[in-house]
Amino acid sequence: MSTDVTAPSPAPAPPGKSGGPAAGTGLLRLMLDGMRRNMRQYGMLLALGLIVALFAVWTGGDLLLPRNVSNLVLQNSYILILAIGMMLVIIAGHIDLSVGSLTAFVGATAAVLTVQNDVSWPVAVVLCLLVGAVAGAAQGFLIAYLGIPSFIVTLAGMLLFRGLTEILLEGQTLGPFPDGLQKMGNGFLPEAGPNTNYHNLTLLLGLVLIAFVVIQEVRDRRRQQEFSLDVLPRNVFLLKLVSIVAAVLVVTLLLASYKGTPIVLLILGVLVVGYGYVMRNSVFGRHIYAIGGNLPAAKLSGVKDKKVTFYVFLNMGALAALAGLAIAARLNAASPKAGLNYELEAIASAFIGGASMSGGVGTVLGAIIGGLVLGVLNNGMNLLSVGTDWQQVIKGMALLAAVGFDVWNKRKSGS
Repeated sequence: MSTDVTAPSPAPAPPGKSGGPAAGTGLLRLMLDGMRRNMRQYGMLLALGLIVALFAVWTGGDLLLPRNVSNLVLQNSYILILAIGMMLVIIAGHIDLSVGSLTAFVGATAAVLTVQNDVSWPVAVVLCLLVGAVAGAAQGFLIAYLGIPSFIVTLAGMLLFRGLTEILLEGQTLGPFPDGLQKMGNGFLPEAGPNTNYHNLTLLLGLVLIAFVVIQEVRDRRRQQEFSLDVLPRNVFLLKLVSIVAAVLVVTLLLASYKGTPIVLLILGVLVVGYGYVMRNSVFGRHIYAIGGNLPAAKLSGVKDKKVTFYVFLNMGALAALAGLAIAARLNAASPKAGLNYELEAIASAFIGGASMSGGVGTVLGAIIGGLVLGVLNNGMNLLSVGTDWQQVIKGMALLAAVGFDVWNKRKSGS
């Protein structure tokens, strides 16, 4: 009598203890899958890094000189401010063509108040912000409550505010502005602390920003895990954190090596943090995404779409006023030709940063990245003495490539 004895099958290897090549391949696959799922979010960030690296090489390092980095911030601050507001408008499913003319009109208003009528600059700033908010609210009312398409309303606004600018300034440049207002566009934080060959306040702000970013990223990852949402693999997440910290540290050291942090950069930082929080965490932010993504469904869910649209355009007007004050302060004069094509730069920044023509998609950080892509392209091509004709061609191709990438990415995700 024989008995068959079956040898026990080997126990499966515990997680993380599998064979070397297979484990490495699996980890690589996880990293690639994570990057593929988040390509829409990080594609432009990678593109920005590539553009910076290329122009740094082509210009012999001039692009990353401390003085040039500081000028890059000052030259593009007004476009970045406009891009934040434009991103909200596009997410809501609309467009605003009037922001360039409105920035010029607000700059002209500031010049008339401070130069011709000796109004103190803090009062003038408040009044100008109110002018921008009222202008945006008027357009928002026509769009939201009267149902006129935003393209038509803001196109009319573009012509109206440009004409009012010419009337206010009588076709002439008006300046200079008071010193306090000039610092808004050209000023830097004061020196403080011991002599370290660096700007101490800038170093401190950089360290605070690094700590804030790391804490926020870790908190967001944990929150996504709690709701069983897809998150980046741990190795990719750590690589992302290291990259962000390194980028912030490099920019901090470059700014601290020159004159420190520009005041307009502080204003921009407050806007990015504030609007980023509103769009991620507030009910109002979710309603903006809702009306842009699916307006009928948003209405059925109880979203007051008209009210949301009204406030989106009011906000755009206020930000256009702030941008107008920043550029007028930087130029130290108000000009009838100020603000030309600013609306196109803001719209391009939003689309390069990940906005969708259909609405419902985009982030505040994406708008900043898109604006920086255009800013680095402009600055790098100027350093290389590229003619303005070819600059326009290259920027147009960059915008077309960004939108084409967005369309390709959506089709691939859908399939």
